Amino acid sequence: MTQLETARRPRGEGAPEAEHLTIAGQTFGSRLLIGSAGYPNQQVMLDAIQASGAEIITVSVRRVSLEGYAESMVDLLSDKVVLPNTAGCETARDAVLTAQLAREALQTNWVKLEVIGDRETLYPDVEQLVQAADELVRDGFVVLPYTNEDPITAQKLMDVGCAAVMPMGAPIGSGQGIANPAAIELILSRAHVPVIVDAGIGTASDAVQAMELGCDAVLLNTAVSKAHDPVRMARAMRAAVDAGRDARLAGRIPKRDHAEPSSPQLGLIGS
Repeated sequence: MTQLETARRPRGEGAPEAEHLTIAGQTFGSRLLIGSAGYPNQQVMLDAIQASGAEIITVSVRRVSLEGYAESMVDLLSDKVVLPNTAGCETARDAVLTAQLAREALQTNWVKLEVIGDRETLYPDVEQLVQAADELVRDGFVVLPYTNEDPITAQKLMDVGCAAVMPMGAPIGSGQGIANPAAIELILSRAHVPVIVDAGIGTASDAVQAMELGCDAVLLNTAVSKAHDPVRMARAMRAAVDAGRDARLAGRIPKRDHAEPSSPQLGLIGS
């Protein structure tokens, strides 16, 4: 088996799955990534992030002060890995420029790449996305692209050197959960980089499902920031990701078309 064939080996076959999440050689204890937008206020955001246990926090470059004001978003998240994102960009050119500005401002070459093709659906423009990813990788960036759940697009992003792929569970902010689990499984079966479900998560059971499918991590924002109690929901998401991961590793029983008693039939009166 070649190195590439080994890397693309379907998950669950062969080597045991890693205990921690590793992206581009950097290891994280939490498999939950969380966004920083849309909270009722700054303190609720900080409390929710703390409750989530997340180590990677995404921040829109548009919200980062490039002049280094005191108490900036970066200062508030100084004990976390701040992952700048290119939210709002609609062309490869804008996304690349935004990532380069973030690198100068935040001294990081990591970027969550978003190139939106339509402001109504917020679906990614996959042509512009792959183009921007290719350019950023060649410029030394660690690129984590938000993409649709198309296995072909995911493959193209891996082929240009992205450090992870982040297929949507459902449209951004929709809370619909995992709309196409079969497509996510197909991406997983071919992936040789971490697969992180991004967008569409509405509640804890959605995060459980993503992890049970075999995803390496979950990224979410609105499900927590717009919850009635963001801190409690953040805590629920943390537990859900752990539970889904444990269930995946433990192995579920097969579904059957008929009942099967859990106790032996031998020794029953009249048997």
